[in-house]
Amino acid sequence: MKTGSRQAVLTYAAEKWQTMPDYPFEEDFVTAVLRHSDSRKWYGIIINVSYAKLGIPKEGNTDILNLKCDPIISGALIAEGKALPAYHMNKEHWISILLDSSITMDELAFLIDMSYRLVDQKGRKSSSSFTISLVSSRI
Repeated sequence: MKTGSRQAVLTYAAEKWQTMPDYPFEEDFVTAVLRHSDSRKWYGIIINVSYAKLGIPKEGNTDILNLKCDPIISGALIAEGKALPAYHMNKEHWISILLDSSITMDELAFLIDMSYRLVDQKGRKSSSSFTISLVSSRI
């Protein structure tokens, strides 16, 4: 499947998790928050940010998707160049994905699903055991 876009992410979240975007910032109708249906916690946020703020030597802005992520997986994604340490979020537990990058929509869907489930853990399992079971179910 091709690279994700803002609309592809919002469509996926609506179809898979029945999540409609929330625009919680006054007079900002670009930043879209994805909230878990039960806890109302954020599991994703789409932000339009300058490449410079991300440490990328490029002119202009891009849409990014911040997602909660297991630290082991986030380290691998960052090392592979598929993610960045999270912009404006906890860099240990969140990552930023450039929506104009080479990550496929299938990979993005996997990460969105992980984020949705991680924010709903309520201390039931450790992050690592949860991630192992999620990754195993995808293989």
